[in-house]
Amino acid sequence: MTGEVNPFITPELIQSALTYHQYVTLSNELLAQARTTSEAPNYNTPEILGYAKLNLHRMNRLDKLTAINPALKTALSQLSEPWIWLVLTESWCGDAAQSIPVMHHIAEEAGNITIRFLLRDKNPEVMNGYLTNGGKSIPKLICLRASDLVELGTWGPRPAELQTLFWEWNALKRPFPEVAEDLQRWYNNDRTESIQRELLELIKEWNH
Repeated sequence: MTGEVNPFITPELIQSALTYHQYVTLSNELLAQARTTSEAPNYNTPEILGYAKLNLHRMNRLDKLTAINPALKTALSQLSEPWIWLVLTESWCGDAAQSIPVMHHIAEEAGNITIRFLLRDKNPEVMNGYLTNGGKSIPKLICLRASDLVELGTWGPRPAELQTLFWEWNALKRPFPEVAEDLQRWYNNDRTESIQRELLELIKEWNH
């Protein structure tokens, strides 16, 4: 829907969306109740709750360690108008845990990017507009022009190199715990470089 207004993304929806702090707080509060941000039973199993706990640790670590690269800082200083970044996410999602803190840091660095978070399963109409190969993959970042909510573009759910690997692993029908471990290893080795590089190119493209 690039260049258009999504009828499901309204000022009221954005107003109700979570700040980063609210999202992290909610995720922690629900985990203390042995729940994730999703109400679906299959996202509240002991295994998935274990991932949700790890995700919060990873987010906390990235909050402390993420440094925005100089080229990205320069591009952010040159934004010509305010944007809204709307991010679809859930606390059980390992990819979201690796990407959301970076998005948050970028928005803070920019000053004129307002970032807000929507829970995927509570916003099906929005999620259905941003499927990946027919699936509800998250995180999904939607960049909107703040003045009229026209969509400038999207990113997600993973850096391009990792997305290709993920599809290859899925085609081999590898067990999910193995895939999750390899995803984590890739993110650790990458040190947020890929998402910063990809978002830099998109920011340049969107800022026209």
